[in-house]
Order: sequence, then structure tokens, then C-alpha cells
Amino acid sequence: MSAPSGNPVPSAPPSYEETVGINMNYPHPYPVPDPGPKPDGKGMNPPPYMGQPPPATNPVTVQTVYVQQPVVFYDRPIQMCCPSCNQMIVTRLSYDAGALTWLSCGGLCLVGCIAGCCLIPFCIDALKDVDHTCPNCNALLGSYKRL
Repeated sequence: MSAPSGNPVPSAPPSYEETVGINMNYPHPYPVPDPGPKPDGKGMNPPPYMGQPPPATNPVTVQTVYVQQPVVFYDRPIQMCCPSCNQMIVTRLSYDAGALTWLSCGGLCLVGCIAGCCLIPFCIDALKDVDHTCPNCNALLGSYKRL
């Protein structure tokens, strides 16, 4: 088969380089890796041990360290491990008059509750500071200050 202009029809389509017009003699803008093995032996597997004992491994000592997260105390009992007696406990609460209690008393005095009504904040646990203690060893574990 021949083309009407007299040129023979090629038997195979042109290659990618011929179609795009890449000159194979022109240097590449980036290095092209060589697919062959590297002469320095990097990236190759080491030869298996033949007749030699495997290398001796030193025993590894593992030390476990437990880091205890800081405990945030509120006005409710919490379950925790007591650092003094190392027992799992639920903290025991005790209420003490704190800054909020005294400020509430002073505020009631300024309003005019002088005839003993200004002492009401000392009877309300919600206005007092809270101390958390261990029920086993009575150690003070933490406090919650209202103000």
C-alpha cells in the first residue's frame, strides 16, 4: 500500500520522542537515576552469614516509668490513688471558710444584714473552700479554693 502522494505508509506508529519532539542528545533538566545496581553496594542486601555465628546482641534493660497526671480538685469527691498509702480511694471532703465566705459576709453587712444574717455564708458549704483528704491515712491530697 502506498499513499496517494507516493510516500510509503509507515508500518508502526512514531515513538513518543519522535511525536513530542524530544531530542535524545539534549541534556535533561534533572538527573535521571540509573536503573542498574550501584557500584558501592548501597541499597543492596548484605550477604547471608555462612559458617559464622550471628552477631551477639546485648540484653536490653527496659525501665517502666509511670507519670501521674496532675489531679484537679473540685467541690465533689473524686476517685484516685492516694500518693501516701497507694490505695484507690474516694476522697473525703471537709469545708473551711475561705475568701468567698468572708466576702459574702462583708457584702451582706454592707447591704444592712447586721443582726446576725451576715453570718449565713458561714453555714453554706457552697461558699466555702474544700479540702480533699484520704479516708485511709488522713493525708491532705488537695484543696479547691472558691475564689
